[in-house]
Amino acid sequence: MYRFLLTPRWLGLGALMGVAAAVMVLLGNWQLHRYQERSAINERIDATAQQAPAPLASVLPGPVGTAAPADAAWIRVTVTGRYDPANEILARGRTVDGHVGFEVVTPLVLADGSAVLVDRGWVPPAPGGALAVPDVPSAPSGQVTLVGRVHLSESQPDSVTRREGRLETRRIGVHRLAEELPYPVYGAYLLAEEVGPGLTEIPIGHENSWQNAGYVVQWWLFAAMAVIGFGWLARREAHPHSPEDRDRAAKPLDRVAAADAEGTGVLP
Repeated sequence: MYRFLLTPRWLGLGALMGVAAAVMVLLGNWQLHRYQERSAINERIDATAQQAPAPLASVLPGPVGTAAPADAAWIRVTVTGRYDPANEILARGRTVDGHVGFEVVTPLVLADGSAVLVDRGWVPPAPGGALAVPDVPSAPSGQVTLVGRVHLSESQPDSVTRREGRLETRRIGVHRLAEELPYPVYGAYLLAEEVGPGLTEIPIGHENSWQNAGYVVQWWLFAAMAVIGFGWLARREAHPHSPEDRDRAAKPLDRVAAADAEGTGVLP
C-alpha cells in the first residue's frame, strides 16, 4: 500500500522534509542556548544587586591592558580616587527612557596612578538636535569614594574624537579609549549607583530571554509540522477519501485492467 514511497518523487519529498525538519530543530536548539545565556545574565544581575560591594582590585585584574573576566560583569565594587575632568568622555547616541542623549564617562584616578572609567550618568543633548553638546554637570572635586556596578567593555568600539575639550565616542570601548588617556586604565568601566544633580542613573536592563523561548517553541513546532505534514500527505495518497482522490488513485488500476482485457498486457 505504501510502496509508492519508494518512487523518486516521494523519496525526494521525504528527503526535503527531513532536511527542513532537521534545520528547524537546530535553529530551535540555538534559540534554546540563547535563552539559557540570557536567563543566566538576568539571574546574575539580580543576584549581584544584593551583594555587598567588593574592592575594585579584588574583582578586576590589573589595569595594564588586561581584559576584564566575563564573571566580573555587574558585580558591585567600591573604589576611591580623584576624578579627572580634563579627560572626560561623552558617549553620544545613548538612550534612556526613550530619549537619546549622552552618557558622561569620567576617569577616576586611583592612588597608584592608574584609573577606572566611571559612567556618572546620562544627560540630554542641548537644544539643536541629538548631537548638540550637552550641559554636563561637573564631577565632584577632591577625593571621592563611590560604589558602582562593573560593566564589561563594549564591543566594536567607535572612533574617538575631541570636541569642546572632551573626548567623544559612540561606544564605550575601554581599550580604545585607554589609547587616548595618559594613564593605564582598568579593562572594564563602572556604572555609578549614585549620580549627582542633573544626571540620570543608567538603568541596568534585563535581557529579553522569553523572546528566545518563544522562538524555540516556534522552530520546534515547524519541525513537527514538516514531519506530520509528510505523513499526512503519504496517508492521503494511500487512503484517498474524496471521490476525486479515489478516482485518481484508481486510474492506474483501471488502465492495467483494460490492457489485460485486450490481451495486450501493455498499458494504453
